[in-house]
Amino acid sequence: MKKFINNDESFICSNCKKYVEKLNYTSRDHCPYCLYSKHVDINPGDRLNTCKGLLIPIDIEPFKGTYKIIYKCEKCGTIHKNIIATDDNMDKIIELSTKK
Repeated sequence: MKKFINNDESFICSNCKKYVEKLNYTSRDHCPYCLYSKHVDINPGDRLNTCKGLLIPIDIEPFKGTYKIIYKCEKCGTIHKNIIATDDNMDKIIELSTKK
């Protein structure tokens, strides 16, 4: 079972360069504007992964009444999933869901 560490931090997105505020209800793990993330965790919130590659959103899947964004790391090729956040850009979510 994955160990969750609450690590809600603001950051500058490595992809779109926008300032991203804390989420304030769980750990922020991706940019709400472009949906990109960074390969920084081994277990959610631990920030111990040395890869640090850009996680590119490639798809979306249903998950417990909401959705998960599916990512592929540009550096190591790992597939990773993050639950969408309430402030995510819904146009980008829809765009991902129709990329089939």
